[in-house]
Amino acid sequence: MRRIVRQPLLSRGLCLIALGISLLALNGCAVAKRAWVSPNLPEREIARNRFPVETGDDVIGRLAAVRLERGDTLPDIARHFGLGINALSAANPGVDVWAPAAGERITLPLSFILPDAPRKGIVVNLATMRLFQYKGDGMSPVVSTYPVGIGTRERPTPTGQMLVARKAARPTWHVPASIAEDHRKKGDPLPREVPPGPLNPLGDYALYLSKAGYLIHGTNKPASIGLKASNGCLRLYPENVKLLFDDTPVNTPVAIVNQPYLLGQRDGVLYLEAHSPLENPGAGALELEKVYAKLRSLEKKTGRTLDWKKVKDVQAEARGIPVPILEMGQGAGKEAANPVEVEHPERLYGRPDLPELKLEAWYVLAGDLRDEIEARRMAAIINHQGPPIPARVLSKSNGYRVIAGPFGDAGEARDAVRRLKIDLEIDGIVIDPVRKIES
Repeated sequence: MRRIVRQPLLSRGLCLIALGISLLALNGCAVAKRAWVSPNLPEREIARNRFPVETGDDVIGRLAAVRLERGDTLPDIARHFGLGINALSAANPGVDVWAPAAGERITLPLSFILPDAPRKGIVVNLATMRLFQYKGDGMSPVVSTYPVGIGTRERPTPTGQMLVARKAARPTWHVPASIAEDHRKKGDPLPREVPPGPLNPLGDYALYLSKAGYLIHGTNKPASIGLKASNGCLRLYPENVKLLFDDTPVNTPVAIVNQPYLLGQRDGVLYLEAHSPLENPGAGALELEKVYAKLRSLEKKTGRTLDWKKVKDVQAEARGIPVPILEMGQGAGKEAANPVEVEHPERLYGRPDLPELKLEAWYVLAGDLRDEIEARRMAAIINHQGPPIPARVLSKSNGYRVIAGPFGDAGEARDAVRRLKIDLEIDGIVIDPVRKIES
């Protein structure tokens, strides 16, 4: 049988997934074992979304580590532990996004430095792709934090001060003309309105901001959280947006900032957290110089000399993990920089379920490959489409086939072929119930 997948899709070291209106590249081929390992016995649970903020502290949470099992993907691990795929990938450079090695330990970057902004209402840091919601009084505040998907290079999320103007459960999406035109050019025409349901990209909850056209909302593409994938809005996992929706009154202030370099203190230790700047190198250099100026000021104030090589290494690696760079007191909190190991969950929350194969159903042949890892990677990418397209790997005598389905009828199968072509540049072939695939 002829190969029906364009070879560059899986051979260039880039794995493509359709997220919103664009194709995004994820590094998913080389595997490097650089994860943190904790000597402690694994813990069953670890805080991931809600943290108290101690007086004078800027750092919340704890780093963790988990051992992967066969069939895991980084998007599934990220969602289960309340992380974005950007944060998990940056913390574990070289780990395959879609087909990581079983048994590998990876870092869960569940420690965060709070943005340099007033701690009230909602604060979003675009550079870290993370939202922080402050509640409680000034003496004992609590922060809830969630990963977000943000705007693309072409349609970036704006920064500035805003308010939550209104809220809507099960919102209708009124398709903007510019987005409708983009989809028309791709051969994917959209209606003027998309009602609530699995095809609605707003998900089940939306918070409309005072800046017209911008929302904080859910999504039907959970694998886009932690990526530049939206048309400027802020996307949250479905389970996170419901919590935010229920806990956020209208007129709540919303501050959107872009801070790739963060300084923060906890228990007498100064931490630096570095992320890759989003787009503008000049803006990133300006933010870095601000941090360097603060560090030089702290050197003079404390009379202690910083390890500037370590500072520059943290900035260059940009792993998004708070790293201790200066003891300003007794240094009792430095242990928080060491990860605690957690047990692998029995089931990863939100992981796509594969329906059973049915002889009488329709299927789509998506890939005919010789390499098992390439086939597993391709099936995982298809599985994480939104709405989901179930896909699995079937072995044959001289390779592996990626089969999407089952589908109830020919129309569903043809629609899957259309989506695979538009979203992933995969040329699928419809397989009817009486047709056989020769081995």
